[in-house]
Amino acid sequence: MFTIEHQFDATVITLIDEGSAPLAPDVIVEAYEDCVVIEQLDDSDTPLRLTLSLRQVQDLAAALNLPEGIYRRT
Repeated sequence: MFTIEHQFDATVITLIDEGSAPLAPDVIVEAYEDCVVIEQLDDSDTPLRLTLSLRQVQDLAAALNLPEGIYRRT
């Protein structure tokens, strides 16, 4: 399950793990004009944060549908 919220400067997507236990903590994706921030709480409820450039997000999206290998997008 997921939710999508449009805020002033970002689109926020929350990915909620469903199914049988153990479940992973929610993942929050904040899409800004120039980057994407991914956040998830660790076991001690400390937020872990990863910031990707838009180019990195595009590379990740492309990589999800490719076989193993080394690639460069042109």
